Amino acid sequence: MGRLTGGDPSLLRRINSAVVLHALRGAGAPTLTDLTRITGLSRPTVEGVVEGLFEAGLVVEAVPDESEARRQGRPARRFRFRAEAGHLLGVEIGPHRVSALISGLDGRIIGAGSRVVSETAGADDRLDQVRAVIADVLRRTGVARSSLRAVGVGSPGIVEADGTVRLGTALPDWTGLPLGERLRRSFRCPVLVENDANAAAVAEHWKGAATESDDVVFVLAGLSPGAGSLIGGRLHRGFGGAAGEIGALHLLGRELTPEHLLSTTDTPLDPLDERAVAVVFAKAKEGDAGAQAAVERFLQRLVHDVAALVLALDPELVVVGGWAAGLDGVLEPLRKELARYCLRPPRVTLSLLGEAAVATGALRLALDHVEEELFAVEGAVTARR
Repeated sequence: MGRLTGGDPSLLRRINSAVVLHALRGAGAPTLTDLTRITGLSRPTVEGVVEGLFEAGLVVEAVPDESEARRQGRPARRFRFRAEAGHLLGVEIGPHRVSALISGLDGRIIGAGSRVVSETAGADDRLDQVRAVIADVLRRTGVARSSLRAVGVGSPGIVEADGTVRLGTALPDWTGLPLGERLRRSFRCPVLVENDANAAAVAEHWKGAATESDDVVFVLAGLSPGAGSLIGGRLHRGFGGAAGEIGALHLLGRELTPEHLLSTTDTPLDPLDERAVAVVFAKAKEGDAGAQAAVERFLQRLVHDVAALVLALDPELVVVGGWAAGLDGVLEPLRKELARYCLRPPRVTLSLLGEAAVATGALRLALDHVEEELFAVEGAVTARR
């Protein structure tokens, strides 16, 4: 786009276009008079912007209301934003499944799909399943691949700006994988890769438990938890994308590794074996002393990990998701212990999006990219600096 200066008329055109476009997206089918009132711009300016949006295929004239025509004669022209002018994909790549959501340019989901994947599947097999899920969702929704404007992807691991997974221990063959590059071969649009906990944090802020909070920590709880954080409404990745890797705190000298936390024997659990973990929690609920001790160890580790991040960031809200969010007994002990450790305890709640959190956040990532690049909108929560 080139460098814009304060005296550059293209800057003013871009700002006016963004203002009118947002008004169109939020106002249903406004008239030119409505848009002038909503935006505060002059009528000639609004007319010029709408004409440009027509040419770009982002706006069409809305079908007039027949009852309005009967009451008033010839009705004023109304316009609507063409959400169908392009589409977005949000993809989750997880240990046990891959999933995809598709939406129009307004972010409203029009299709979804998922597939079970073995935790032992290699990178090539896992990516084949991702492509298969995407192809199936596109086919069922009737959306052409060429209509995609951006694809967001949520993945475990520390993800660099170009989509390379610098460190990813949760999936086989994942460390060093040029994930963004591999997936871009399947699309003509930008592919943006984000850490899964970061994506989930964005999702909860957009459509979940954190819609009213701008300082949020999302905990993707498991034996080796991760976290995503919003500070002032913006995603905080850290310098190298490793912010929120609280699962590594045991490296500071804790006696138990994550694999031993919920083990009731001398054999460590596989952190990805959710069924084995669920068995331990079920036995604890039934009164098994060994299982109760294991669950207590898990809860204490989770509290300490989350408390470290809470003390550093002072969030208003902590949202707990991941498989631990579906197990009884996590929330109240977390609240109680955070009240002991933290100078100002945050509110603590469970994720409202559940298993859809990561894919939903990835979709928001794609939407933010389109808004920033095509609609000249500043301040997207996921924008990389």
